[in-house]
Order: sequence, then C-alpha cells, then structure tokens
Amino acid sequence: MKVTAIVLDSVGLGYLPDAPSFGDEGADTLDHTVLKAGIALPNLAALGLGWVPGVHTLERPSSPKGGFGRMREVNPGKDTTTGHWEFVGVHLEKPFRTFPEGFPEEFLRAWAERIGVRGWLLNKPYSGTEAIRHYGEAHLKTGYPIVYTSADSVFQVAAHVEVVPLEELYRFCQVAREMLVGEYQVARVIARPFAGSPGNFYRLEEHRKDFALEPPRNVLDVLKEGGLEVVGVGKIPDIYAHRGFTREVKTKDNADGLQKTLALLREPFSGLLLVNLVDFDSKYGHRRNPLGYGEALVQVDDFLPQLLAALGPEDHLFLVSDHGNDPTFFGTDHTREYGMLLWVGPGVEGDLGTRDTFADLGATWARLFGLPWEGPGTPIR
Repeated sequence: MKVTAIVLDSVGLGYLPDAPSFGDEGADTLDHTVLKAGIALPNLAALGLGWVPGVHTLERPSSPKGGFGRMREVNPGKDTTTGHWEFVGVHLEKPFRTFPEGFPEEFLRAWAERIGVRGWLLNKPYSGTEAIRHYGEAHLKTGYPIVYTSADSVFQVAAHVEVVPLEELYRFCQVAREMLVGEYQVARVIARPFAGSPGNFYRLEEHRKDFALEPPRNVLDVLKEGGLEVVGVGKIPDIYAHRGFTREVKTKDNADGLQKTLALLREPFSGLLLVNLVDFDSKYGHRRNPLGYGEALVQVDDFLPQLLAALGPEDHLFLVSDHGNDPTFFGTDHTREYGMLLWVGPGVEGDLGTRDTFADLGATWARLFGLPWEGPGTPIR
C-alpha cells in the first residue's frame, strides 16, 4: 500500500478565526484566485472541494468521488515549517522568531567573520526578486551577500553564482544555520542563488536550498522505523532537515514534481510518498500574480486524472495545503488560512469536517499502516 500526500503549497481555503492577529482577515487564496483568473477546476471539484465550507467558486457534484474537508493550523505561524511540521504531529509551544526590523548587527558581524566576508547588503524584510533587482549590482561590485527576511522565520542569502559559487553560498547558509539557534531560533535559512546582469537578474530556483531546524520525533520517524519507504519529493526533505526519509527526489518545478510523483506511484513499494508543489507559493503567491497562480492550479487539475489512474486498489491519495498566500491580497507574505484536505482511498467519501489540527493528517497515515502514534492528532477515519 502506498499513501501519497501532495502539498499544494499555499493553496489556502479562507482565513482562520485568528487571522486578524496576523493581519490576514479577508484572505482567501483559492476563491480569490479562481475568481480573478476566471478558471474552472473540474477534477478537484469532482473530489468534493467545492463542498468544503468557505469554498464558493467551484461546482458541487451530487456524488463527490472522495473525502473533503479543511484543517485548522494550531502552530503559531503561517509558514512552510510550522505547517509541514504540524502535518506529522509536531505542535510548537512557541513560535519561531521573526525579525521585522532585520537581524541584529552583532549577529551579522559574527556571521560575516565566520564566512570570511567584510560586509553584507540589505538586511530587512524584502521581496526576493526585488532584493536582487535593487541590490544585485552592488553585490557584483562588493561581493557582499544580500541578506533579507520576510514575515516568516527565515534568513535568506542571495548571491550571484559568478561572484559566490553555489557550494560557497551553501557554506554561508550552513554557518548561519548553526548560529541561528537558541535565542535566535530561526526556522529556515535559505540559499537564493541568482544569475544574469543588471536589469536582467533572475533567480536560479532549481539551485535554491533550505537549511531547516531539525524537527523532534514525528510520524515520519514512526513510518521509517516500521520498515516502510518514506520518499520526499521536491523541497520536502529540506523542510524536515532530511530526517525520517529513506529516499529524496529533487524537482525543478510543479510540472516536474507531478511527473516524478506519477513515476513513483507506478513503482512497487509500500510506504509514504510526500510531495511539495512549491510554484504556487514561490512563483505566484509571493509575487502577487493571480493569473499565474490560476494557471498552476489548472495544471494540477488537468494532471489529476493520471494520478488517480495510477493508484492501486489499496492506495490512498491526499491533497493538502500548509498555509495561504492569497495573490490578490496586499503585501507579499503568506496568509493565515485553513488548509485543504482531499482524500481518495478505499471506502473514503463524504464530508471529513473541519479538523482541529493539521496533525490529524499524520495520525491518519500511522493508522493506515497499522503503526502506533501517541503524539498530537486524531485519525480522520
């Protein structure tokens, strides 16, 4: 038996009750994108997505072909790490630290000394594409890395590959990862290499690399220790600091991720296939591009019949999301929203309700494989 979970990164289903405290009241990634882009998603609708409370833009078939619902996030945040960790049963007692005014100068001085550079550029919350557009030329002249953050708990380092080779950039980030613990407690350090010339800089997304804090014991450990395959596709292994996986598969973009997922579904193994489709978030949500976001949704919807056809008689497929990133909203940050929950599997149909935590997902995976999990979360079925 295979259990496949595909994270449609940032495809939120409307703002959570506590969204006002995050400045996100009114956000609704799915509905706003569907309306703005003028798209239809018939295959996702056929699974029951239009029946989920708060979803108003999709058709509602009389007999949905799967189970449908939504999930509340308990963890204090709205980023990739808080959402993905909660999927596998990690509840955080306190949020990861954010740095809305930039990182302390004493930290940056110590970091610069350790990596062997004399300075840095920017150091404030900033759009990644704007960071290289506005500071790329200064970086070429000085060799100083471009440092920036966001509303999330991230330390991002951008460098031109002709100035700082990839492995050197990764070293810069690994040093930052070692330092951003304890009092700093930053969830992710992200290497953001770019290329091009002034006026035409572009990010090399396929060479992005995330350096995450290592999560505590979770459902992935239980599955791996139970002798199952645990395959991470896309940026998934990075999010969990490569803990709990038996195999890792890199992807270039959503299309590549879908094709590789299909190929893995056709392989004869038993275990969990955990996939992240990041383009929604990185290419369209943060850049506030609803038309591109809509095209990415249509791409997944069009591909869905192939995934469903590849399922074996005992296999299960989950389509979920980890937060929102409403491309019609103000700013460029994630939005605090309900997570998607669609489930296709033997005997699974109808309303799965509003789950009290994302951790119900991991608890369900453990139950499907007959393995004990005593942490957060209640099996859905």
